[in-house]
Amino acid sequence: MSAIVLQKELSRRRALRALAGAGLAASARGAAEQRPNILFLYADDMGWGDASFNGRKEWPMPNLDRLAREGAVFDRWYTGSPLCAPSRACLLTGKYNIHNGVPNNTADLPETEVTIAEALRPLGYRTALFGKWHRGRLADGGFTHPLDQGFDETFGYLDARHAWEHFPKTLWRGRESVPVSGYSADLVANEAVRFLRSPRREPFFLYVPFIEPHFLVEAPEEDVAKFRGKFAEKDSNEPVNARYAAMLHRLDAAIGRILRALDEAGLAKNTLVVFTSDNGATFESGNRGASNYHDSNRPFRGQKRSLEEGGIREPAVVRWPGRVPAGTRSEEIIHMTDVFPTLLAAAGGKPDPAWKVDGMDMLAVWTGKAKAPERTLFWDFPIEGWNMRAAMRGDFKLLQIGDNRFLYNLKADPQERRTVGGEYPEIFKQLQKELESWLATAVAPAAVRVP
Repeated sequence: MSAIVLQKELSRRRALRALAGAGLAASARGAAEQRPNILFLYADDMGWGDASFNGRKEWPMPNLDRLAREGAVFDRWYTGSPLCAPSRACLLTGKYNIHNGVPNNTADLPETEVTIAEALRPLGYRTALFGKWHRGRLADGGFTHPLDQGFDETFGYLDARHAWEHFPKTLWRGRESVPVSGYSADLVANEAVRFLRSPRREPFFLYVPFIEPHFLVEAPEEDVAKFRGKFAEKDSNEPVNARYAAMLHRLDAAIGRILRALDEAGLAKNTLVVFTSDNGATFESGNRGASNYHDSNRPFRGQKRSLEEGGIREPAVVRWPGRVPAGTRSEEIIHMTDVFPTLLAAAGGKPDPAWKVDGMDMLAVWTGKAKAPERTLFWDFPIEGWNMRAAMRGDFKLLQIGDNRFLYNLKADPQERRTVGGEYPEIFKQLQKELESWLATAVAPAAVRVP
């Protein structure tokens, strides 16, 4: 056993001993009855305005609408980064990118980092990942595999370029590449449904990161046909805007199959379900203008790779029958790093201090029993020429672009059109000072500032 693996194992054992000492881990059967199953549904490059529960009417999403009716919609749910791999690293580790070693899409998750899957396994959870892992690129030679980061079962995409393919020819089952046929959302949902139908006694953590509606605009023709002629197209032979609508409609259908499998297995009542997206919608070339046409990040300014609200504010729903108040909307601020400690709290545990998790336990906020504590949240995205940083406290957000700094009141101006630094000079100075202090805590700053 390597020193790194031993260190992580000892840390997990400390957490389990603490849990047992509190009388929460008596027997595997008793723990399974007390602890909720966890289903985390993750869209890819889905904008805040793409979700039906946020007002989208151009394509039906009955299953996400159902989640919203049965759970709580969070209007101010923020990702940790406006880019695929870094946002996933924030989710999995509960840490900011300047602390978890994943500043960009080619960075691999350090072996020393403890994931939410690794934290849940000692509590008796069966863990599975079906969909997009995205930890570095296979061509770089060597990467951190999800089986080495706490997942018992895996199926899907390992590297970024492969995850462009919505009609893949092969996918990875564990460490083996296997032939497949079909649409990506369906293939991923098939595995999730199989998993949910499998007999088990232990609680589970099922992480389902779809690749819809990421990059290449592709969808099954039977779904595209439902939207042909409903949108203006640059080329009638290439109905890109109809295909984008079809992608999100098919994503919703796949989510519906998973939710029905939960119901049929009698698991829904004791399953905590979270749905959100990794970052805002993109306007890059592979999208071919579809997100622009549909104004996917509306009503916000910005996009993927931007720290404006359109790049980091995500659609989000949390459902836990009898625990999360149904049919509610919340303005409480949630950050993606909060997911790790919150899910762990729902399972009866808490992060080991050695993991240095940045996020906070928001279980009481999710369940409507408390307000989110006042705090300052941070973002750092200095790569690919964007050179953006941000600090947010309550309604005020400091956005730094290069050497220029802007202060916005998001409650009065969620579109970030009017800077108010002159009206609130003390808030402007305080957020600037906090941002500089936070940046100074970066682990291996030279590695984090990858151009």
